[in-house]
Amino acid sequence: QVQLVESGGGLVQAGGSLRLSCAASGRTFSSHAMGWFRQAPGKEREFVATISWNGGSTDYADSVKGRFTISRDHPKNTVYLQMNSLKPEDTAVYYCAAALKYDSLIYYHAHDYTYWGQGTQVTVSL
Repeated sequence: QVQLVESGGGLVQAGGSLRLSCAASGRTFSSHAMGWFRQAPGKEREFVATISWNGGSTDYADSVKGRFTISRDHPKNTVYLQMNSLKPEDTAVYYCAAALKYDSLIYYHAHDYTYWGQGTQVTVSL
């Protein structure tokens, strides 16, 4: 059974940092692009970050650019999201996702992703 399991969420003060992890099991995603999305209460799920299969390409939502960094570790079949300078507006449930595309591209839309984790809550207080 294929699973993506996020961890690392929690409560942090504004200006603080968290590192989210997304561990895959059941199959390897080393050949596929991965992404992070988030959903705040009452809002639609939104794109946060994406990384190509080899890590050579990354991109971010404008709202997190310069503060968040996506990376991946192939041997561990894990993707990370380092979040620095957190703001209250970053509060959301964060989801990782895998795109079953056999190319070197990166993807920004939820419909391009096939597998999703259950999400991890990030709460940023003032």
